Amino acid sequence: MKRNWRMWRRVANIAIVGVLLMVLTQTVFAQDAEPAVSAIDTVWVLVCAFLVFFMQAGFGFLEAGFVRSKNVVNIMAENFMDTTFATVAFVLVGFGLMFGSGNGFFGTEWFALRGIPEVFPGTTLPTLAFFFFQFAFCAAAGAIASGMMAERTNFAADLCYSLATAGLIYPIFGHWVWGGGWLAQLGYIDFAGSSVVHLVGACIGLAGTLMLGKRRDKVFGPSIRGHSIPLAALGTFILWFGWFGFNPGSVLAAQPFKIAHVVVTTDFGATTGAISAIFLAYFFTRKWDVSMAFNGALAGLVAITGSAAFVTPSAALVIGTIAGVIAYFGVQLMEKLRIDDPVGAFPVHGLNGIFGILAVGIWGSDGLGLLSGGGFRQLGIQALGIVVCIAWTLPLALGFFYVLRRTIGLRVSAEVEATGLDFPQHGLESYPEFDGVELRGIQARDWGMDTAPMPVERGKLVAGTGD
Repeated sequence: MKRNWRMWRRVANIAIVGVLLMVLTQTVFAQDAEPAVSAIDTVWVLVCAFLVFFMQAGFGFLEAGFVRSKNVVNIMAENFMDTTFATVAFVLVGFGLMFGSGNGFFGTEWFALRGIPEVFPGTTLPTLAFFFFQFAFCAAAGAIASGMMAERTNFAADLCYSLATAGLIYPIFGHWVWGGGWLAQLGYIDFAGSSVVHLVGACIGLAGTLMLGKRRDKVFGPSIRGHSIPLAALGTFILWFGWFGFNPGSVLAAQPFKIAHVVVTTDFGATTGAISAIFLAYFFTRKWDVSMAFNGALAGLVAITGSAAFVTPSAALVIGTIAGVIAYFGVQLMEKLRIDDPVGAFPVHGLNGIFGILAVGIWGSDGLGLLSGGGFRQLGIQALGIVVCIAWTLPLALGFFYVLRRTIGLRVSAEVEATGLDFPQHGLESYPEFDGVELRGIQARDWGMDTAPMPVERGKLVAGTGD
């Protein structure tokens, strides 16, 4: 009996060990086959990515409203094709440079999305979901630059700088901040892109504007007005709406209290930015200039983007108010410096990108910022990051635009600029029934379009030629 008992005990022990090994093995296999992905986090981030993607429409409508009717097709084409070219460049090169493992300066893997893990490290998201969210951010940087260079840029050059932005300039700085690079290791904070997206895009646009020079009929002062305030208003509302994906989505998880906090600070920044800008306009001009309110709201959104998760709602109200002031006086400064920025993009995205980064070091809560007892350390790191961003982006963009100017051409001819870029570059007009109809036959002949000249008088069709 004792011998049988020992035998059965050995059998039981062996069975228990076998079962434990099977359980452990199955657990490992389960983890390999089904990584730790959160469905709710994935859906949340993808919905936010869709909102950020839709911001391309906002940029397009805003810029279309602030340019003249003869250039609307061109500016919409720039924003539309920027999205497609940014996709190609970010897939092939940009995502790997920005988020791949490598060193403190650039990533060295995941080019063309090869070898990406199923789950992005440090998140509960599929890597492809994370990629799409980040691509939408990348596309926004290129859209910022297009507004500053509007009404005089060769369309082929626009396509080239979209590739350079998404494939090199944006992802390298992005790696330093969001990809575990050397600025992140120093403790630099940019929650959702005041510098990574907005300051980078503004510096690229500034480089292009400086290389292009002013529009030929630009007289500095309030001389050239946009053709459609309704389009600009629609673009502003779309951008404001899209920002509720831009900032809360940067939490990268559906954390109820945190995303609610970011939504509120984001909205507060836009609200007081619009208010301060329009009241300043009224104070100096005795006119309620709603275009200034548009730029003030966007300025507040840019400024709060870097700190939305780290400041209180009351601080967001202050940040937005100051941002609107910066936007208003920034537009006046650009005029005094004789820099032609048709849509006011540099004051909104550049100057307020700088302010938004400094806001982290000033208003950051819980001992992070100066006003909550954090001292000057974080503010100093933030200031260093601003200097680095400008020092990386501006000279590189200037060099790139110089090469474009000497090769394919950066600026359109004086004749094309005077007529408008729409028909010469795209063969289309935004408002063919009302704008430029008397020139259509001449344009068709001069730019090789296979269209017979139309018998017209200035501003109307000749009687008897139509119904």
